[in-house]
Amino acid sequence: MAEAALSFALEKVNSLLVGEGRLLGGIRREVEEIKDELESMRAFLRDADAREESDAGVKIWVKQVRDVSYDTEDILDKFMLWLAQERGFLGKSYHLLRHLKARHQIATQIKHIKARIQNISERSQRYHFDSSGEASTSNDTRNIWHNSRGDALVVEEADLVGITRPRDELIRLLFQEESRLGVVSVAGMGGLGKTTLVKKAYDDQRVKGHFQHHVWITVSESFQIEKILRDTIRQLFQEIKQPVPAEVDTMNDVDLRVRVKEFLQQKRYVIVLDDIWRSHAWEAVKHALPDSKCGSRVMVTTRSASVASSCIESYGHVYELKPLAQEEAWVLFCRKAFRSNGCPSELQVLSQNILRRCDGLPLAIVAIGGLLSTKDKTVMEWQRAHHSLGSGLESNEKLTSVMKILLLSYNDLPYHLKSCFLYVSIFPEDYLIERTRLIRVWMAEGFVQEQGHIAAEEVADHYLNELIDRSLIQAVEVSDYGRVRECRVHDLMREIIISKSREQNFATVVAEQNSKGLPQKIRRLSFHKSSNENIAQNLNISHTRSFVSFGLDTLTNGSVHAYFHRFMLLKVIDLRGAPLDVFPSEIEDLFHLRYLSLRRTNIKMIPKSIGKLQNLEILDLKHTYVSTLPPQILKLQKLHHLLVCRHEMEPYPLFDFQKGFNIPRGIGSLVSLQKLYFIEGNMISELGGLSQLRRLGITKLHSKDGKVLCASIEKMSNLLSLDIHAKNEEEPIDLESLFSPPLLLRRLFIHGRLEKVPPWISLLHNLVRICFGWSRFKGNPLEAPFEALEALPNLAQLSLYQAYDGTFLSFRVSGFQRLKRLDLHKLEQLTMVEVERGAMPCLEQLTIDRCQGLWMVPLGIEHLTNLKHLQLLDMLPQFTTTLLPEEQNVEKQGVDRWRVAGIPHVSFTYWNDGVWEFINL
Repeated sequence: MAEAALSFALEKVNSLLVGEGRLLGGIRREVEEIKDELESMRAFLRDADAREESDAGVKIWVKQVRDVSYDTEDILDKFMLWLAQERGFLGKSYHLLRHLKARHQIATQIKHIKARIQNISERSQRYHFDSSGEASTSNDTRNIWHNSRGDALVVEEADLVGITRPRDELIRLLFQEESRLGVVSVAGMGGLGKTTLVKKAYDDQRVKGHFQHHVWITVSESFQIEKILRDTIRQLFQEIKQPVPAEVDTMNDVDLRVRVKEFLQQKRYVIVLDDIWRSHAWEAVKHALPDSKCGSRVMVTTRSASVASSCIESYGHVYELKPLAQEEAWVLFCRKAFRSNGCPSELQVLSQNILRRCDGLPLAIVAIGGLLSTKDKTVMEWQRAHHSLGSGLESNEKLTSVMKILLLSYNDLPYHLKSCFLYVSIFPEDYLIERTRLIRVWMAEGFVQEQGHIAAEEVADHYLNELIDRSLIQAVEVSDYGRVRECRVHDLMREIIISKSREQNFATVVAEQNSKGLPQKIRRLSFHKSSNENIAQNLNISHTRSFVSFGLDTLTNGSVHAYFHRFMLLKVIDLRGAPLDVFPSEIEDLFHLRYLSLRRTNIKMIPKSIGKLQNLEILDLKHTYVSTLPPQILKLQKLHHLLVCRHEMEPYPLFDFQKGFNIPRGIGSLVSLQKLYFIEGNMISELGGLSQLRRLGITKLHSKDGKVLCASIEKMSNLLSLDIHAKNEEEPIDLESLFSPPLLLRRLFIHGRLEKVPPWISLLHNLVRICFGWSRFKGNPLEAPFEALEALPNLAQLSLYQAYDGTFLSFRVSGFQRLKRLDLHKLEQLTMVEVERGAMPCLEQLTIDRCQGLWMVPLGIEHLTNLKHLQLLDMLPQFTTTLLPEEQNVEKQGVDRWRVAGIPHVSFTYWNDGVWEFINL
C-alpha cells in the first residue's frame, strides 16, 4: 500500500510540474528533486511491502514512505489551492501580503518534505531491497499457508460437513464419457475447502481404480516449473515402484516436459494442480501433458475465476465452490464448538450471531468453533468472544492462521487494486454496495484513470470484476446481461481490510458517540449512524480526502459547518440519504472536490456558487427535488456525470413517473459530459456537441424535436445507453430520421407512441436490453411486430409495457436466441401468446403483468427448458385457475398446470389494500 500512496504523490508532482511549472518559481528545483527521490524509492517498494510483515525495521521504513507520500500530496494540493485563490484575487492588493506569506509557508514545507524524503531514501540502503519489481511472500506467511494446506490434505472424515454431494459431482465430471483430455477447475475464495474437496475426490476408490496414474502437485504463488515437473516424475515412478532416473535432477525444463510426456503417453491419468494463482502456471505445465484420447483428467484449484476458465481449453468444466448452507454450517459449528453435544439453549442466539460472521466459510467455522470449544459455556464468556471477534483475528493464535490465509489474496493484489479494495472498508457491515457508487468514488479519488480511448468508468468496471474474479468481493446482484449491480465483502475479509486500513491510516470509521482512538491525521472519514454533532469538533480533518455518511440521524446547519469548514482538501462528499434540506454553503469553497452526491436528500435548489467547484467531475442529485440548475453549472468544464432525476413510483408506474430537470442554454459547452440524465426536452439542438456522452436520458420530448434529436444522437458515437420519454401518452416519438445510430449502444428505453419498431434497431448488435413503453404497436396476425429484434445477437432482456395493441403474439423458432428475461406488462388486447419450439432457448425469467385479456399461459411454454421463474402479477382469476391444483366442479382448474410443472418457481402477485401479496405455486 505504500507503493499506492507514493504513486499518487508522484502523479501529483508530475501534474504540477507539467501544468503549473512556470508558477513554481524558486521551488521548482525542490519539486523536481522530490520527484526523482520518489521514483527511486518506488523501485524498491514492492519488495519492501512484501517484507514488512516479517521485518520490523522494513515495516517502519515502509510506514515512513507512506506518511511522507501522504504529506507530499497534501502540500502540493495546498499549493494548487493557493494558486486558485491567487488567480481569484488577482489585482486586489489588500490580499497580496497574505498570499506572499502563504507562498512562503508552502515553499518552506516543500523544502522540509524534500529533506525528509532524502533521509528516508538514504536509510533504505541498509535493507538491500530488490528493485526487480517482483514481490516475494514472507517466509512466515508462506509457511503458515502450506501448513494449512497440509492440514486440508489429512482432514478427518468426521470433520467434514456437506462434502458428499460436491465430491460426487466432481467424480461425475471426471468420469464423463469424453475421450479428450479434460480439465475440471475448482474455484472459490480462500478457506472454502477447495483442497479438501478435491483431495476427497482424488482419494476415492472409484477414482483410484479408474485412472492408471495419479499425481498431486501443490503449485502455490511462487512456483518453479522445474520443481513441479521433477515432483511429477518422482510421483509417477514411485507409483510403479521404480527408482527415479538419476538424470532427472540435472534436466532443464524442456527435457523434463519431454520425460513426463513420454511417461504418460497412451495412459489414462489424473493430475491435481492445487493452488494455481496465475494462468502462466497452467501454460507452463500443460505442454507436458499428452492427450492420447484415453479420457485423462486434470483437476485444478484456484482462487481466481479467470484462471479457472483459462485452464479449460478444448474440453472441461469450472466448478464454483460455494459457502456452506446455513444448516450445514450450523452442524459443523456445533461439532467443533460443543464436541457434538448440541448447543445449549441460552447460547443459541449468540452462537447464530457468531456463525453469521463466518458466512459459510468452513475454515473460519472450524477455527472459531475450535476456539470457542475451549471457553466456558456461559453467556458472559460468549458475549465477550463475540464482541472481540474482529480483534481476535489478529491476537488469537488459532484465528491468526485464518487471517493469514485470507490475507494472501490481498497481498497478491497489484497496488492499484489494493487502494480500490481498501476503500470498501468505509462501508458498514453487511452493506450491499452499489457498483456505480463504488466505482465513482474510486474515480474521484484518482484510483482509476482513463487508458487511451477506454473511459475511466470502464477501467473501474474492469477493476471491480478483477476483485470479484479473485474472490475478494462477492457479486450479490447481476443483471441479465452480466453486469454487477450490487456486491458485498465477506465479514471476515472485511475485518482484514479494516485492520489493514487502520494500520495504514487509509480510512477511519466513526460508528460510536465518541472519537477516542482515532488517528491524528484522517485521510478518509466514514460516519455510520452517528448523531453526535460534537464529534467533528474533535477530529483533525484538514487532511481528509473523502467524507461518506451512512444513516446520519441529524444534520443541522451547525454540524454541517463543523464538518465542512475545515475540509480544505476534500475530493469526495457522499451525503446520500442525509436529512439535508439546504445545499451546504461551505461546499462551494472545496476547490479539490471531484465527487458530490446529495442523492435522496430533500434539497430543492442548487445555488449559483456551484460554479466555483472547478474540479467537480460527478454531481449526483438523483431522487432530490431539484428541477432546475443555475447557468453557473456551465463553468464546470470537468463535469462528466450530471445525474438529476426522480422516480415517482406508484404500485404501477405512470407514464410521467420519470422526473427530469431544465437544462440551461449552453449545455453543449460541457464537452466532457459522459452521463446526462434526465433532461427535459428543451435545448435538444445543443446535444450534438456532447460527443463524449455514454448515457443520455430525456423526458418531455416533443414530437417536433424528433428529427433534431436524431441528428444529435448520430454524433454520439460513444453512446451506450439511451432513454427517451415523450411529453405525454398521446405524443408520438419521431425517430425515423436516425440513419446512423451509435453502434455501441447497449441499453435502449423508448417510452411513447411509435408507429412501428424503428428499423435502425436491427443494426445495433451490441444491444443487451430494450424497453418499449406506451408504444401501442399495432397488431397483425400475419406480421411479426418484433421481427427487427429477433436476430439481435446479444439481446438479453426485452420489456414491453403497454407497447402492443395486438391480440396474438408469437415468438418464432430461432428467434431471440440470447434472451434471458421477457416482461409483458399491461398488453390489454392480448388474448394468446405462442412460443414455438426453438424460440428463446436461454429464457430464465418470464413476467406477465396485468395482461387481463390473456386466459392461459403461453402455448409452448413447456419448450422453455431453462425457464427458472414465471412471475404473474394481477392476472384475472380465470387465468390463475388453470394453473392451480385440480378440484372437482371447478371449470378448467389445473388444465395448464402440466405446462409449468418443469419451472422451479411460479409465483402469483396481487396488489391488495395497499400491499403486495405473494403466492407461490
